[in-house]
Amino acid sequence: MANILDYLSWRGDVSFSYAKFNEVDNLILSRLSYLPFEDFIGDTECMTIQEAYWQFAKIPKPSVLQKEDLDLFPALAKSERFSHLMISDFVNHVSVEAEKQFSAIVIHLPQNLYVAFRGTDDTIIGWKEDFNMCFLDNVPSQVDSLTYLEKIAKKYPEQKLIVGGHSKGGNLAVYSSAFCNNDTRNKIIQVYNNDGPGFSEKIIQTSEYQSVLDKLICFVPQSSVIGRLLNHKGKSIIVKSSQSGILQHDLFTWQVYGTKFEKLDALTVKSLFIDKTIRQWLEKVSPEEREKFIDIIFQILSDTKVTSIEGLSKNWFYHASVILKSYTNIDRESKDIVFHTLYSLFSLASSNFLNSPNKSKILGHD
Repeated sequence: MANILDYLSWRGDVSFSYAKFNEVDNLILSRLSYLPFEDFIGDTECMTIQEAYWQFAKIPKPSVLQKEDLDLFPALAKSERFSHLMISDFVNHVSVEAEKQFSAIVIHLPQNLYVAFRGTDDTIIGWKEDFNMCFLDNVPSQVDSLTYLEKIAKKYPEQKLIVGGHSKGGNLAVYSSAFCNNDTRNKIIQVYNNDGPGFSEKIIQTSEYQSVLDKLICFVPQSSVIGRLLNHKGKSIIVKSSQSGILQHDLFTWQVYGTKFEKLDALTVKSLFIDKTIRQWLEKVSPEEREKFIDIIFQILSDTKVTSIEGLSKNWFYHASVILKSYTNIDRESKDIVFHTLYSLFSLASSNFLNSPNKSKILGHD
C-alpha cells in the first residue's frame, strides 16, 4: 500500500515542468498548510519550501499535529518537485473570544497559485468552531477565508488560482470560492475539498454555492464521517484508505497509485449508517437546541483550563474528574439539554441499527 510519502519517494524527482499538477499533489499541499509555520514565518515573508524546512529544522522540539509531518516536511524539502516552490502570505488567527481558528498559506506553482486552507488544529477553540457549524450558517473562519482569497487574487492579478484544503480547510476552500467576488471567482480553475464537512441547507441553495460546483472536486475515504457531515451537492470521489472508521480522515492513510488515488465505487455501509443517523438527528434537534448543547459541553471542557486536545489527553484522569465535577455543578436545565440531546442521537442510532439488514457490516471492520 502506498500513501503520499511513498508518492514523494517515487515522484519527488519529477518537476512540474515534466508532469502537471495532479490530485495527489493537491493532497500534499493541503497537508503542507498544517505545518507549524507560525513558529518561524511572518505573514509578510516569502521563501521556498526548502528554506522553510531549514528554519523548521532549527527548532529544538518542533510541534506538529501528526508524527508523519516530521517525515513529510524533509521529503518535500529534498524533492525536485516541491523544494523550490515559493510559499507566502501565511496567516494564523486563533481567537477564543470570536471562537475562531483560521490559517492559510499560498504555494506558488509554476503556472498557478495553490491557496491552501488549514483544517482544524489542536486547539479546543478550533474544535468548538467546527461544532458551531451545526447551528450557524457562517462561522468566523469562513468569513476570514473569503477575505483572504479575495486579497490573494488582488495581490497576484496575473495568476490563476487552485483552492484547496483538508477537513475544515476543504470546507473553507468551497465557501471562499463560492462567495468571493466575480473577479476572484473568474481566476479560480479548480477547488479541492478533501474530506471536508458540508454546509447548512440555506448555503447549499444559494446561487453562489451552485456557481462553484463545476469547478469542485470532493474526495472522501470509503468510511467517511467528517466529509459526510451536513449538506453537500455534487459527486464525491471515493478514495481507498488503509485505516477504518473515523481514522480514515487521516490523509496519510489515503492510498495512492501512480499519480492518482486508488478509487472505490461506493461508501461503506458504516459510513452510510452514520450519515443517515446524523442527518436525522439534525432534523430532529433544532439549531437553538444544538447551540445550547454545544455551548454547555465546551463550557464544561473550559473548566479544565487546557487549550488543546493534547493538553486534555496528557492528564486525562485528572481532567476527567474536573469534567465530571463541572457537569455535576451545572443547573438542572443544562443537564436536561445534555441528556435529551444525547438521548435523541443514541435512540436514532439504535433504531437505524435494529432496522438495518447489514448489522454485521456496521459493527465490523471496513
